[in-house]
Amino acid sequence: MSLTPELALWRKTQRSTLLAQRCAASATDHARWSAAIEATLREAFGLEAPWVVGFCWPYQAEFDARPFATWLHARGVQLALPVVVARGQPLEFRAWWPGVAMAAGVYDIPVPVNTEALVPDVLLVPPIGIGAAGDRLGYGGGFFDRTLAAIAPPPVTIATAFELSRVPTTHPQDHDILMDVVVTETGVQGPEGGALQRLDVGQAAAKLQALARARGLPRPQTRAP
Repeated sequence: MSLTPELALWRKTQRSTLLAQRCAASATDHARWSAAIEATLREAFGLEAPWVVGFCWPYQAEFDARPFATWLHARGVQLALPVVVARGQPLEFRAWWPGVAMAAGVYDIPVPVNTEALVPDVLLVPPIGIGAAGDRLGYGGGFFDRTLAAIAPPPVTIATAFELSRVPTTHPQDHDILMDVVVTETGVQGPEGGALQRLDVGQAAAKLQALARARGLPRPQTRAP
């Protein structure tokens, strides 16, 4: 479903404003916020084999998930990075590990070279904006929504965002998919009754496991290095 002109303009303006705020954050604040998010991810979502976790190479001052991904790799978790296959098509996830050969992809974002395709069980999603119901504002290409709609069973989605990314709503449409969990530098939240509710790390870990059981995750996969 296409957006109304008014909503499309609002999202474009909001996206530009939020990106500018994120990119203007000081290196000190960015490092402090990122360290807090990584600590929460390790404590609440310290997964091991045979899980497959998809994450994104950091772009435009996003949270850098690479240290967390490297830590997961040491625990036996398989990692995967998204690759744009074609405009209007779902993303493909390719196996990544520390030291793998990389090449410039769309927007010069690095992607793995000739590694196998994997389907993530958990997906770290870096939104530009995050609404009060767990709705997200992305870069406008619709790649993540198409990808999540195409994967069955769907992965558990964890939005990783800074608090300055908060908005009251992104005016989600029927095709927009809410995040299962939101992690910022202040902690973890999950959508309940149409609104995000605070979770402690134990509750967050239990929520992931409950969602995984309901969706039959982790799914069988071929092992990458």
